[in-house]
Amino acid sequence: MSKDSDKDREAARRAYWRENLTLMGILLAIWFTVSFGFGILLRDWLDRFSIGGAPLGFWFAQQGAIYVFVVLIFVYAARMTRIERKYRFDGE
Repeated sequence: MSKDSDKDREAARRAYWRENLTLMGILLAIWFTVSFGFGILLRDWLDRFSIGGAPLGFWFAQQGAIYVFVVLIFVYAARMTRIERKYRFDGE
């Protein structure tokens, strides 16, 4: 292998991890906002609204956060598939 090829591979590897860590950071920020922010910090304010007869703050703490977490898993899987294809780390 040539040095240029090794440099290109290393640059691609670093770019891949940068995108991966950026994605994880964004998704973790959403997770934190929904679970801690909506479920704890903003609960009193959100309780002024209701969803399905339950106060919205309570709903986020008990149900909404779970739904958001499941959606985040699917978003992560879909975005990582795209990122892996972009950098040709998808096993093909």
